Amino acid sequence: MRITRALRLGVGMVAIAVVATACGGDEQKSASESAQSGKLTVGIKFDQPGLGLRNPDGTFTGFDVDVATYVADKLGVPASGITFKESPSAQRETLIQNGEVDYIVATYSITDARKEKVDFAGPYLTTGQSLLVRSDNTDITGPESLNGGKKLCSVTGSTPAQKVKDNYAKEVQLQEFDTYSACVEALRNGAVDAVTTDAVILAGYAAQYPGQLKVVGQPFTTENYGIGLAKGDTETRNKINDAIEAMIADGSWQAALEKNVGPSGYPIPAPPTVDRY
Repeated sequence: MRITRALRLGVGMVAIAVVATACGGDEQKSASESAQSGKLTVGIKFDQPGLGLRNPDGTFTGFDVDVATYVADKLGVPASGITFKESPSAQRETLIQNGEVDYIVATYSITDARKEKVDFAGPYLTTGQSLLVRSDNTDITGPESLNGGKKLCSVTGSTPAQKVKDNYAKEVQLQEFDTYSACVEALRNGAVDAVTTDAVILAGYAAQYPGQLKVVGQPFTTENYGIGLAKGDTETRNKINDAIEAMIADGSWQAALEKNVGPSGYPIPAPPTVDRY
């Protein structure tokens, strides 16, 4: 049976249309467009006391949660319209790029490498890297004291542990887990000697296990936390920057930090200056 040229052309056009649809014919909505529906999906951490924590009753608390909720309100979405999605460190860029979240507020340090994949609003908090050890430990007082083969834990997809090895303690043994809570459990049971990440995160764990864990030494890096969102979504980034500045100006930022982080004993830092790059 002969297939005419017109028929072949028609079949080819259908095939192209099917491929185009399969490859993403539906363009990803910006966070501002999602907000118009009255709903947003926001990425946070589920296991960081004082910052982003999923409570046993299914509610969420922490400074990042309060920041995320304030921003959503400024975008026109009430707290009841937010769906919080767990965003482990190693998955944050992927969640944003795949459109699984509208934005992420999850102790997300702004770096040049990350800015190649996603955009950032903020910073909304400045902190620095430190160390968490067991309360009875007297050997570890700072990153240099991790030499001699001590075991240091951090999470997959973050940079703190490698920074220690590269810059302070060449002999340290690195151990990675998916979450900081897994690192903290390994520290409590003696499987590792220290956990490293930002001091504000570690202070929350120390407060969660009083008398068992402590933060040692002074912060030895500067980390600027930003709100991650899709690359090129300048409209939403500007709106989120406006929201962060409003939160600082009206006193909500200070109140949220004192409520969520203050009980850990972590000193409340000065508000950061938003970088509208």
